[in-house]
Amino acid sequence: MSDPLLSVRDLKRHYPVRSGILKRQTGAVRAVDGVSFDLQRGETLAIVGESGCGKSTLAETVIGLDEPTDGEVIFDGDSLAGGADKAFRRRVQMVFQDPFSTLNERMTVGRIVAEPLVIHGEREDDRAGYVRDLLETVGLDPDRHYDAFPHELSGGQRQRVGIARALALDPDLLVLDEPVSALDVSVRAGILELLRDLQEERGLTYLLISHDVSVVRQVADRVAVMYLGEFVELGGLETVLDDPAHPYTEALLSSVPRVRAEPQPDERIHLPGSPPDPADPPEGCRFHPRCHLRERLDDDAAARCVAEDPALTEREEGGEPRRGADDGRTVACHYRPE
Repeated sequence: MSDPLLSVRDLKRHYPVRSGILKRQTGAVRAVDGVSFDLQRGETLAIVGESGCGKSTLAETVIGLDEPTDGEVIFDGDSLAGGADKAFRRRVQMVFQDPFSTLNERMTVGRIVAEPLVIHGEREDDRAGYVRDLLETVGLDPDRHYDAFPHELSGGQRQRVGIARALALDPDLLVLDEPVSALDVSVRAGILELLRDLQEERGLTYLLISHDVSVVRQVADRVAVMYLGEFVELGGLETVLDDPAHPYTEALLSSVPRVRAEPQPDERIHLPGSPPDPADPPEGCRFHPRCHLRERLDDDAAARCVAEDPALTEREEGGEPRRGADDGRTVACHYRPE
């Protein structure tokens, strides 16, 4: 296997909590707390989890919109320890969640898509023609939409403009932060088909942030499940979604509605309470206060969940399977998938 396009090693993003008249730091919100993964060229890795688990913070930290507290991001073999440089910002672009708030209402579509080119001093001679070609690439009519303003467009058309803007500098990696969650269901399929076509035609690599399992199924190659700032499961799309190993993944997928010919008993796993405060995560396994698997363990086994934080690991030195390994899948659980 070739070297990954993107490598993330033990990445952390903590936000200080301050109190008192002197605003002294009394703690930290651990939004991202020790995440590691590799992303191969041409691959789509989806990160899923509940709202507030740290998905978007992870994406923003990876691409340099937020500064990491610790850890390392390596892009195409180069460490970003000194911060994202101009070359990195050319090769990595982001498609944001809400097309209604990420386009400047005072600018025409042509100017919006051309803005990255202006900032980087690119294509001064043929800029207008290049932008028109980009609009056509994303399924918009250059004659109708080049001089249009965002308020004249539908939500789906706005998101296509956002995608065209992200493509302007011919990037290698697109970070897709809930790219269709703000769109009508009838529009989503067209945007997802466009993203698949662009990936095939341009060899793009995607880092997808989503809470929608149906979207993940359509575009992802691998899935990382995130809970309270950490990955709890990572593996191939079908491996994770069709046969979840971590109890949190089981609960997450059990809440997805299914269409069946015959009525079925309620198979949902109901998690008690809300996710813990990321400023004060539980000791041991962070999921243990809500874990349905722990309820079936004996006292000694359950005590381990409280005392010891399971690592997301795959294999020991020498190639022997280690706790949590299952056909390339890694699981941060003491008792799965045994």
